[in-house]
Amino acid sequence: MPMIKLDEAIALAEGRHEDPFAVLGWQKAGKGGRIAALVPGADKLWAIAVDGKATELPHLTHGLFVGPWKGGKYRLRAKNALATWDFDDPYSFGPVLGAIDEYLIGEGTHRHLWQVLGAHVITHEGLRGVHFAVWAPAARRVSVVGNFNTWDGRRHQMRRRGSTGVWEIFIPGLMAGEVYKYEILGADGQILPLKADPVGFGAEHPPQTASLVRELGLHIWGDGAWIAGRESANNIHAPVSIYEVHLGSWRRVWEEGGRALSYHELATQLVDYVVEMGFTHIELLPITEHPFDGSWGYQPVGLYAPTIRHGRPEEFAAFVDAAHQRGIGVILDWVPGHFPTDDHGLRRFDGTALYEHMDPKEGFHQDWNTLIYNYGRREVKNYLLANALFWLEEYHLDGLRVDAVASMLYRDYSRRDGEWVPNQFGGRENLEAIEFLKAMNAQAYGGAPGIMTVAEESTAFPAVTQPVHTGGLGFGFKWNMGWMNDSLRYFSRDPIHRRWHHNELTFASSYTYSENFILPISHDEVVHGKGSMLGKMPGDGLSKFANLRAFYAFQWAHPGKKLLFMGQEFAQGREWAHAGALDWHLLDEPLHRGIQAMIRDLNKLYREMPALHWGDCDPAGFDWIEPDDTEASVYVFERRAPGAAPVVVAANLTPVDRTYRIGLPQGGTWCEIFNSDSGYYGGANWGNLGAIEAEEIATARRGLSAEVYLPPLAVVMFTPA
Repeated sequence: MPMIKLDEAIALAEGRHEDPFAVLGWQKAGKGGRIAALVPGADKLWAIAVDGKATELPHLTHGLFVGPWKGGKYRLRAKNALATWDFDDPYSFGPVLGAIDEYLIGEGTHRHLWQVLGAHVITHEGLRGVHFAVWAPAARRVSVVGNFNTWDGRRHQMRRRGSTGVWEIFIPGLMAGEVYKYEILGADGQILPLKADPVGFGAEHPPQTASLVRELGLHIWGDGAWIAGRESANNIHAPVSIYEVHLGSWRRVWEEGGRALSYHELATQLVDYVVEMGFTHIELLPITEHPFDGSWGYQPVGLYAPTIRHGRPEEFAAFVDAAHQRGIGVILDWVPGHFPTDDHGLRRFDGTALYEHMDPKEGFHQDWNTLIYNYGRREVKNYLLANALFWLEEYHLDGLRVDAVASMLYRDYSRRDGEWVPNQFGGRENLEAIEFLKAMNAQAYGGAPGIMTVAEESTAFPAVTQPVHTGGLGFGFKWNMGWMNDSLRYFSRDPIHRRWHHNELTFASSYTYSENFILPISHDEVVHGKGSMLGKMPGDGLSKFANLRAFYAFQWAHPGKKLLFMGQEFAQGREWAHAGALDWHLLDEPLHRGIQAMIRDLNKLYREMPALHWGDCDPAGFDWIEPDDTEASVYVFERRAPGAAPVVVAANLTPVDRTYRIGLPQGGTWCEIFNSDSGYYGGANWGNLGAIEAEEIATARRGLSAEVYLPPLAVVMFTPA
């Protein structure tokens, strides 16, 4: 019978053969057939028929055994001086990917890409095992390696799937929990550093970098009622108050070496706390797998893997489910804007600039020392679009907050002249990234009804939150960075100077309804030497707390959804550090406990009073009553909603108490429903004894008004009795 040529056998043994599936396994030869198996380290090899009959396969060379076999199923038995072992031959199995999958992958339109790429525990041709598939079009050879094959790239060389650039192999007998990477022979004949799976569903604990075979769908969900009704919690008229959290440093278990909480512990401790505090959503700093703790997750390598730092994928799913069953939405910070240069990651994945641009003027972030996805390449765009849908579908997330959108929109972002490449029309806009973001939003809203997408976009790029079909980017909400910068600048000033900067709090009203805004006090405001929110406030200890209470009250009263980073709800005094935990001991002190109580009450008021949330993104819900009193640094405005009681808000942002006449939209008794100077919050407890009376005295463009007492550095709110 025909044998394998020596040079072909050596190419197989050295991992240089272009098509190992054309040689290995059972192949028709002459009137019968033969089996070829590459088993480095074996001295003898037998093919075992279904009836148990063993046929020894002669050793040809370099661990390659070849012998006659008429056909039919078989197993292999190998023996050396140390052991004898039986196994099923991966090269006896046909392909797993179908023609439709190949077509969609090649076209770059496979919406559920994660269902065909990555590592999946399946039953194939009657046997249980793991199917591996990876995209590496420029590779000459791809092997999957792990403990199961002693990290030997010769043993499981994969099958190339036509022109798609996808490689696959089914390895019978493997189970979930296996550690693996890909060994790739580049087009230049050089073996690359071992690569983690771009579509891996799990990973080792850092600093180890291998992927782990993980099964999806193990968690049995109980959040059907939440999913069915979540649109009512995520739309522009709903009360949306977001608690932004870095899971690793929210709380630690000091009795066990200071470890971070598990997803299981977070499902009770964090969710209970968020419910108690009255927030409506949790926003997670990226929990996609990342090698470096100091990146806070913003330099991810495993876009399809929830970090193992807190547990397994099914445990993360259980955390999300627990939040949903308590009425809390979960938003993920998602990072399609850049990825790290780690050798085990996406950088030059198959020896070429595959996921990134080849030209560093397009493909390298100077600010973050990271790489930029090539949004114009259809397979890369598909990889990212599918990833967005993956988190929404597999883990039932309620939203994606897209990080660093401005860096994606502009080719000259943070670059000087000569350091960037114009688009095809000579402009600075990244047209491919713009189209990607539009496609992401259209696919996300179409594929997971009721969710929200949020843009962290720091420029005035137009129509960020307008629908795609009307020319917008299609986001549901946008962070209002202008409001954040102006208001922080204002409140950081000594009150004696605020009269000269009055417009820093009124200017936002000129653009408040140009987008659907979220007012963010995020992690970005309490890192890199920026201190804490309490530290930004002027004055001595008591004044700092009074100013901070006024700031938060103004934020909750101002149009726009709310976001607050963890620790700021009880006025943490020091800057956030990812390697530690929040200073929970501060709650032993009345002033810190008072801030926490005020945030809890503000959230309750915000949820229960339609006037305070219905018009966050609708100009019908807001009107100035007194925007121009620069001398007194007083601001008065009205919040309203159809068919609901209005709320009038008055802010006195100097340390001088005032008796002040404010205009009112209707007569009768008005109850004081909030006062940031309340003694419950650590204030001096000065106020209006619970109510004021409207009088027919015209003031501030209103025919009715009332004389009110405005405590120093305080915000008060009134609504009709």
